[in-house]
Amino acid sequence: MTQRILVLTGYLLRRFVFSFAGLIFLNLALAFWILMFPPGQGTPDADNYILVIGAFGAVATFLITLSIATHANHAAHYPLVVRLASRVEFLTAVLLAALLAAGFLQALVALLALYRGPVTDWQRLLSIPPLWIAVNILTAVLALHATDFVTNGWSRVYLFGVLAILLFSQDSNGFLSSWFGGLAENIGSFMMRSGAASAGNFFFDIGRWFASGSGGAISRAFGLVFWPFRAITEATVAGVFDRLQALAPALLLLYATFLFLLAADLFAAKDLDFVE
Repeated sequence: MTQRILVLTGYLLRRFVFSFAGLIFLNLALAFWILMFPPGQGTPDADNYILVIGAFGAVATFLITLSIATHANHAAHYPLVVRLASRVEFLTAVLLAALLAAGFLQALVALLALYRGPVTDWQRLLSIPPLWIAVNILTAVLALHATDFVTNGWSRVYLFGVLAILLFSQDSNGFLSSWFGGLAENIGSFMMRSGAASAGNFFFDIGRWFASGSGGAISRAFGLVFWPFRAITEATVAGVFDRLQALAPALLLLYATFLFLLAADLFAAKDLDFVE
């Protein structure tokens, strides 16, 4: 199985590198380096270096995964898929090819940005690969879910819809608490008019609880999903990771594992309808 995956990864990677899309991404990487890290001005501080190139790697990984998955979705690959012991081998090859291609471009930009770059110690340099790799893997798996190659029915709408709800539920202005508080008071008023005084008072108490600001706990609970990203950003700016923040990359890999298992299940169960 491993040998088949490696052969498929090399095939997809070679097709991408020698394609027009591969040339475009290489030029975009060089343009990003020149724009964000002008050689004549030197590279910013270490935290800026880590965050900016990490963001570039995430965006590049997402777009390259879309490109390779689109190529893998061509009907010419039907003979490959039917000969495999499992469809998941082909899906894994797509993921690995995208990660290798994006990792190469990210490493290229990182090396070029070291010209007149930040002065830092080896301990901080060794902390960079786990951060970038974890973010890239999660981004690549999310990109797979966004493609026709993996999506099955409305699966991507459900997944990204839930992510959007979680993202916008990180209520910084009290909107979510106010909305829940108003809803509880409306229900309480309806109960009081219906003669259910006890139930009405119960919902009024809930409304007052939200109005007091205690309902912000709900927003914080939604925000826990995105805690690893905040932890990585805060620790990178501070220049040191505490014990809890050091777990953030591992949590991102846990997210990626769950999402990849979901992608594998969707891809293995769907009716293949590759593009001619």
